[in-house]
Amino acid sequence: MSAPTIVERLADFAITARLNGVGTELRRDATRRVLDVLGNSFAALHTPAAAAVRALVLEWAGTPQATALGQPGGFPAASAALLGGTLAHAMDFDDTHLPSVLHPSATVVPTALAVAQANDASGAELLDAISVGVEVTARLGMAGYDRALGNSVFFERGQHATAICGAVGGAAAAAMLYDLDADGIAHALGIASSMGSGLLEANRTGGTVKRVHCGWAAHAAVTAAGLARHGLTGPPTVIEGRFGLLQAFCGDQATPDVVTAELGERWELPGVFFKPYPCNHFTHAGIDAALRLRASGVRADEVDSLILGAPTPVLRTIAEPIDHKRRPESGYHAAFSGPYTVAAALLGGGGLGLFHEDFTDAMAADPQRLALAAKVECVPDARAEQIFPFQFPAVLTARLRDGRTLTERVDVNRGGPGNPLSASELATKFRLNTAQTLTTTRADAITEAVYELAAPGRFAALLALLEVNEPEVSR
Repeated sequence: MSAPTIVERLADFAITARLNGVGTELRRDATRRVLDVLGNSFAALHTPAAAAVRALVLEWAGTPQATALGQPGGFPAASAALLGGTLAHAMDFDDTHLPSVLHPSATVVPTALAVAQANDASGAELLDAISVGVEVTARLGMAGYDRALGNSVFFERGQHATAICGAVGGAAAAAMLYDLDADGIAHALGIASSMGSGLLEANRTGGTVKRVHCGWAAHAAVTAAGLARHGLTGPPTVIEGRFGLLQAFCGDQATPDVVTAELGERWELPGVFFKPYPCNHFTHAGIDAALRLRASGVRADEVDSLILGAPTPVLRTIAEPIDHKRRPESGYHAAFSGPYTVAAALLGGGGLGLFHEDFTDAMAADPQRLALAAKVECVPDARAEQIFPFQFPAVLTARLRDGRTLTERVDVNRGGPGNPLSASELATKFRLNTAQTLTTTRADAITEAVYELAAPGRFAALLALLEVNEPEVSR
């Protein structure tokens, strides 16, 4: 008898989680993922990407199975997931797994929310499916991490691992919630492996298509599980095979065994980082360093030059082409700019340090911010290279007009296990994300319902609270 393939082992893992539950601590962590995704989604309701996807799913119509945030009526589960995943990722505020450099919850949570409604699942079942989906996504991403390279092979090749791996992880969650057996879950994973896609060129030179990547992955996840329900099959060696997902996307640099190493014993889920700032995670340590300089009394008008040191793979995203990064073409493009984010943080931003108002098109063109961004030089830093990608470190040196040189080094990212956001900070992030749409009372009620999702009846209570089709507060 041959050894089980990777998708077969993942399917058994999912079945065990569905039968036994993932445990109190992992369910609690999953509730934090749900709250974070919902807050980020409320903040994205009025983005152009959300409007485009909303218009498309309204054109499609279909059998109402699940709700979509901010939109009256029901949608097919796959359509609700498409819009939900787009909202979750549109503000670049979604959580990050390191060192795979992907954002698992932005695909998995919207997928699970849609299918849980379509199949009348409980809150506990929802949380178990999210836990498994995030775990599968992260482990697939880790299989594409090359220790010798010191980076994700997906990323080096310009592929968006978030969407590629998220489609498979989302399919695991969807298949669990559709009550598929082990064979059905394995087929759902095999089908979804043919559906994941996403290119990262928009990170470098602009364009808004990346905002839809997680939506399309969520759509693929629901579709794959649905096709498996109706008898379509996937190849059993779809992950590790000669023409399988890892070989196709990462070649011989992939390490398939990582996907199932200590599966069910060691979980990646609790180590996934929450974002304090709504911008590309590679910029965060530079923001932290700039905030520290600001707190120490450094003023922008005192600065002669700024030197931002970071790992070389990070610089490819946040510093190249340097002229584009010093003068971003839009607020969205500014979220991927090291020079702009450092300048914005040193001048003083909103929220927990920088917030959505710092990434509008108007702020991206602000003369004061652009003048300071023009003074930022981006260089490789040897110490940061050694730490990356288990953290996204940076060092920021300010040369002042009075001759002083001040340096702030950030080795441990804010929002992860070594420097976590507190429960209060996560609640603040949610309230700020929903401030343009919800009253504080409604936001607090949603927070409470999310944290109680494992209790009977709380999923239905949460869905009722999420039925907000027009802003409750003046915008």
